[in-house]
Amino acid sequence: MKFTDGYWLTRPGLTPLFAIEVDDIRIDEAAGTLTVFAPTTHIRHRGDTLNRPMLTVTFSSPAPGVVKTRVQRHAGGVHRGPDFAINAENGFVPAVSVTDGEGVLQTGDLTVRIARGDGWNVTFEEGGRVLTRSEPRSIGHYSAPAQGGVEPETWVHQQLSLAPGERVYGFGERFGAFVKNGQVIDSWNADGGTSSEQAYKSVPFYVSARGYGVLVDSPDAVSFEVGSEVNSRVQFSVPGETLDYYVIGGGTPKDVLSRYTALTGRPARVPAWSFGLWLTTSFTADYDEATVNEFIAGFAERDLPLSVFHFDCFWMREYQWTDFEWDPRTFPDPEGQLARLHERGLKVSAWINPYIAQRSALFAEAVEKGYLLKRTDGSVWQWDLWQAGMGIVDFTNPEAADWYVAHLERLMGQGVDTFKTDFGERIPHEGVAWFDGSDPARMHNYYPQLYNEIVFRALEKHRGAGDAVLFARSATAGGQQFPVHWGGDSDSTFSSMAESLRGGLSLAMSGFGYWSHDIGGFEGTPDAGLFKRWLAFGLLSSHSRLHGSDSFRVPWIFDDEAVEVTRLFTNLKMRLMPYLARVAEEAHTDGVPMMRAMVLEFPEDRSGHDADTQYMLGDALLVAPVFTAEGEVSYYLPAGAWTSLLDGSVAPGCRWAAETHDFLSVPLRVRPGTVLPWGAVDSRPDYEWADGVTLRCFELPDGYDAVTVVPALDGGSTSFRVCRSGATITASSSDAVASWSVQVGHAVASADGAGEISVSVPETDSHSDSVSNPVEGDR
Repeated sequence: MKFTDGYWLTRPGLTPLFAIEVDDIRIDEAAGTLTVFAPTTHIRHRGDTLNRPMLTVTFSSPAPGVVKTRVQRHAGGVHRGPDFAINAENGFVPAVSVTDGEGVLQTGDLTVRIARGDGWNVTFEEGGRVLTRSEPRSIGHYSAPAQGGVEPETWVHQQLSLAPGERVYGFGERFGAFVKNGQVIDSWNADGGTSSEQAYKSVPFYVSARGYGVLVDSPDAVSFEVGSEVNSRVQFSVPGETLDYYVIGGGTPKDVLSRYTALTGRPARVPAWSFGLWLTTSFTADYDEATVNEFIAGFAERDLPLSVFHFDCFWMREYQWTDFEWDPRTFPDPEGQLARLHERGLKVSAWINPYIAQRSALFAEAVEKGYLLKRTDGSVWQWDLWQAGMGIVDFTNPEAADWYVAHLERLMGQGVDTFKTDFGERIPHEGVAWFDGSDPARMHNYYPQLYNEIVFRALEKHRGAGDAVLFARSATAGGQQFPVHWGGDSDSTFSSMAESLRGGLSLAMSGFGYWSHDIGGFEGTPDAGLFKRWLAFGLLSSHSRLHGSDSFRVPWIFDDEAVEVTRLFTNLKMRLMPYLARVAEEAHTDGVPMMRAMVLEFPEDRSGHDADTQYMLGDALLVAPVFTAEGEVSYYLPAGAWTSLLDGSVAPGCRWAAETHDFLSVPLRVRPGTVLPWGAVDSRPDYEWADGVTLRCFELPDGYDAVTVVPALDGGSTSFRVCRSGATITASSSDAVASWSVQVGHAVASADGAGEISVSVPETDSHSDSVSNPVEGDR
C-alpha cells in the first residue's frame, strides 16, 4: 500500500505520524526487553509534550539471532487473533543495555542499536556488519478520516533499508518475477491461478541475499512495497494500531531459513512412497472405476512405475461436495476397489475441501449443530460460487473439527491413504462471526492453517508420524509443517510452466520444504512436446503428479515417446532416492527446502542471484527445465566442472551455458566434489536404499575426505567415508549393508558388507571423476 505521492508528499486524505526522535529508552533485564518512546514531533520545550501523539517501539528476542520489534500508537485495543504460532527458545533472555548514546539489544550474533538524540536511526547488525536500518520517516502511523460514522482507518508501517544491489525473495508462492524488487505484494490469499499477482499461499516473510530475513507477524492483510514506494527500502504495513515483525539473522539465506522454520515450525517428514509418481483422474474428465482400472493397467503394461492414485472431485456426486460419500453411479464398490489398488502396491489419495454444499446430506446436520461459519446476524454464511448454497466448516469450533475428522477416519478405514486438501482461500472477512470470536480479517489467511493441520493430524493418528502427507493448495506462514503443497491451477503452456517454477522457488524461499505442480499444466490440454518437457521438470521436483482439468494426463495419449520419457525420468528419480531421502531429511531437521534457488545454495555468486528458470535439487544436482518446444535452454553454472548425470559430459562453470536437448534429455548436472549415492531399484521409491547402493564420485579434489549418509526407511542410516589421495579414491563403511560399490568414471569396485574399497581415477581424465552413460539401459 502506497502512502506517499512521490518522495515528499503524502497522498490526499492520509495523515502521517513518524517517529521523529527518541525521548526515552527503558530496559527490563529480566525480560530482555528494550522499549523506546518516540515522539512524532521534535520536543523543544515542555509545552511540546502536550496534545502530541507518541509511538512506542519495543524490542525483544524469542531466540538467539532473532529480534522482535513491536510498533504501537494506541495499545489499548482488543486483540482477537488468530496469531502465528512462534516457537520461542525456553529460558532464553537477550542482553539489553542503555547508555547516554544508545540502547542495545544483543541476541546471539544479532544486535539492534537505537541511537539517542535528534532523528530516528535504528540499525540491525550481525557480526559487526549492518544488515538493514530503520531510518528517518521509515517508521510510523497513517490514518484516514472517519466517514459516515465509521471509525477512521489506521495503519502502522515500517520501512527497512536496502543496500545497493540487494535482492529480496520469498513472500510465499508468487508466480511473477522471482526477484521481488520493484513489486507491490499484498499478503492476501486468493484463488487466482498461476498467471496473476494473486497467491494461494501468502507468507508475510522475505529473505535478503545479504543473509537476513523479515517476518511480519500478522495473518491480516500485510502490504509490502519492495523498493516500489521508496526505491531503497522495503516497506510493510498492517491495518490497525500495532505492527509486530521479526528480523532474523543467519549470515546466509540458507541459515536464515533454518532459523525462520525453527521459529514457525519445521516441515514434517513425509513417507518414502510419496516421492513416487502420482496419477489422478483429472478434474472434470469423464471417469469411473473402469477408467481408473484401465489407466493403472496401462502403466503396468508399459512398465511405468506408479506409486499413488488420486481420485479428484467427482469421486463424490456433483452438487454434494463435500459429503465424503462415493458416487455409487461411478464407484459402486469403493472398499473393494481400494483394496484392489492396494494389492497392486498403490497408495490412494482422495480430494476434499472444507465446504459443505447445501444438497449434501451433511449440510442440515452442520447447520443444526453450529458447525458452519455464520454471519453476524446468526445465519449461516452461504454463496453459490463453486457449489450451490455451500457453507464453510468453522474449524475454530472444536466439535466441528472433530465432526469433520470423523468423516475422514471413515474414509481412511475404507482404504484412503492421503487427502488432497483443496481450496481454503476464498474465506469471507466481512459480516461474519467465527465460533471462537476470531478477527475475520486475520482468519482469512489463517484458515488454511487450521484446515491443513486438522487433516494432517488425523492422518498422523491413523498412519503414524512420518507416514502422513497431504496435497495442499492454500497456506500461510507455518503451513510448511503440513506438507506437501502444490502450485495450483496452471495453464498448459510453456509460460505457465515457467511461472509455476517461479512460484515454487518463491515458496521454497518462504520455508516450505517440499513442492509439486500439475505435470502438463491444469487448464487446457498440452501438446506432446510441452507434456514431455513438463514430465522431466515434474519428475525432478520433490513430488511428482500427473493432473489436468478436463483432459487426462496418461502419457500414451500423447505419443509413444511420452511413454519413454515418463519411464526414463521416473526410473531416474527412483534411483536417486538414496540421495533424495537425505535431502528430504534436511528439510525436516534443518528447514532447508529440497528444491533450492541458486541464491540459496550459492549466495556468494551474484551471477546466479536472478536465475529463475533453474534450481538445485538438494545441494548436488542442478536442474534447468526446458521451456521451449525446440529444446533450446540457457542456464547458469557456478564455478567448477559440472558433469551431466544423463550423458557424462563435463561443462566448465562461472558462465551461462546454451544447449539444445531432445525430449529424452534435460540439463541435469552434478556439482563438482559430489559423492552421489545411486540406488539399485528403479521401480519404486520405498526400498532399502543402502542395499546395492553405488557411490558415484564426481570431480572429487585431491584431499577430499567426507562421509556420505544413506538414510533407511526405519529412520536409521548407513554411513560411507570417501577419501581421495592422488589418483586413488578409497571408500569404507563399518555399517552392515548387503552390498555396495564405488564408481569413478568407468571404473567400478564392489564389496559385500562392511569393509573398504579402493578405485583408481582413470588416467584419461585425471581431473574428472565423472561417469558416462549413468542411466544404464534407459537411453
